[in-house]
Amino acid sequence: MSKPVLSESTILMALLLLCTLIIIGCGSPDNNEVVIYTSVDQMYSEPILNEFQVRTGISVQAVYDVEATKTTGMVNRLIAEKERPLADVFWNGEIIQTMLLKDEGVLTPFQSSSSADIPEYLVDPEGYWVAFGGRARIIIVNTDLLEPHEYPQSIYDLLDPAWPADKIGLAYPMFGTTATHAAALYAYLGEESARKYFAALAENGVSVVDGNSVVRDLVVDGRMLYGLTDTDDACVAILEGKPVAIVTPDQGAQKMGTLVIPNSVGLIKRGPNPEQAQQLIDYLLSEEVEQKLLEIGWSHLPVRDIEVEVSCFTADNIRLMEVDFEAVYRQLETVKAELTDIFIR
Repeated sequence: MSKPVLSESTILMALLLLCTLIIIGCGSPDNNEVVIYTSVDQMYSEPILNEFQVRTGISVQAVYDVEATKTTGMVNRLIAEKERPLADVFWNGEIIQTMLLKDEGVLTPFQSSSSADIPEYLVDPEGYWVAFGGRARIIIVNTDLLEPHEYPQSIYDLLDPAWPADKIGLAYPMFGTTATHAAALYAYLGEESARKYFAALAENGVSVVDGNSVVRDLVVDGRMLYGLTDTDDACVAILEGKPVAIVTPDQGAQKMGTLVIPNSVGLIKRGPNPEQAQQLIDYLLSEEVEQKLLEIGWSHLPVRDIEVEVSCFTADNIRLMEVDFEAVYRQLETVKAELTDIFIR
């Protein structure tokens, strides 16, 4: 009789679970610790988590995502662990896939005292998640290769025939914040118009790469003229003195505006350390942490009335895309299926 053969995906998931166990250990519920999975870049999230650990004496065991798998990889891991959760808290750099975790039964309700001054539309009415902070979807431009009058002003300029299509780029729109952006366009423009837009990008041969930071690096190096990315990635390059600029797209009267994607946080159902988890969530949702995230450059558009100077671009009077995140979430599966067909044939 032949031996059963494990699929590559099964082996990969087993390795991910093993790595997680190695990182967080096999502690007991009596340990004064909390386990957090986060898709927020480690350079931004780690100082925040370290400060919580110092203040409370609660040991923070953090599992960080990587750009190649983006938020999707961590969300899949949480779903796989649902019956025997290893994590206590999920801190997501975006919001849509946190909603997915609610529907998958991974999260449990928790009303944080720190969410009282967060706008109502950013708080799940059933208490499963809260959104806070925000990054904008912007166009990063190489200033050595383009003059200011040549800068793109809209996401539709990714289709500009004046430039070679392979010198313009975006991350795969089935993952991470680019997927959220795609789903927002489906909700805002309508499915047919949004589908035509992405089909045109693929037909033209626009470069599609593994992550927003890759878009940034290719623009910095001059291998791309411009591309879609997030403010946090672009600001890193600007603060390092790289030859790039930020364009906030689709501004002005009657324009659709730019999408701002908030962070979100949720409590894992049956997580091993619920009391410590609730303390950590209260801390992450505090105005103090929102201020810190603005100062260190992860967030650029606060949800509270916080005065802050953003050094890498002008954050005043930005026209925002008006979106209903629940509607955006409902578009997610359609977006993944259609854009997989368009970009990965």
